[in-house]
Amino acid sequence: IPSQLARENKKFIYSVVKEGARAREYEDALIWLNNAGMVYKIYRITKPGLPLSAYYDLSAFKLYTVDVGLLRMLSRLDPSAFKEGNRLFTEFKGALAENFALQSIITRFDVLPRYWTSKAKAEVDFILQHDNDIYPVEVKSSENVKSRSLRIYINQYKPRFGIRLSLRNLKYDNGILNIPLFLAGYIDKFISLVKQ
Repeated sequence: IPSQLARENKKFIYSVVKEGARAREYEDALIWLNNAGMVYKIYRITKPGLPLSAYYDLSAFKLYTVDVGLLRMLSRLDPSAFKEGNRLFTEFKGALAENFALQSIITRFDVLPRYWTSKAKAEVDFILQHDNDIYPVEVKSSENVKSRSLRIYINQYKPRFGIRLSLRNLKYDNGILNIPLFLAGYIDKFISLVKQ
């Protein structure tokens, strides 16, 4: 799982597990991990529509651990890397931030989050269904919060607003609600406040 999440394109690829591997070889193991409550299988959607379940692409998914601490242990990452800001840790920091965000928001909604990709390589980390609206969510682990993919999604699908979870302060600006990452567990409350 850590090697899958560390990649730029986080879509689960069986050949990353073992060269030449096929879905049928690992499908039962993934089902077991999911049913045991060890991982979340987050499917890609073909387009954002209600209900999201009508637009799943069952051939494309990302796999996350149910707990960011479990991901840290699986990756054998020393806890001191968080404090030191190790330059070698920068890419995997995004994977940890995404896993933390998912862990924080998953219990706040009735429908599992999904993710979206465009044909032009834009990817929105999570798509949330809340009441009768759909919200794109981008997760940023650094001070650089440029959200090219989020902008592409917003321009194409015109959601009520987009959401960015980052290290920046709480702010609503130019159609994007920025929520500090540590407040991700309150995302539903912030959505309700902005909708009013």
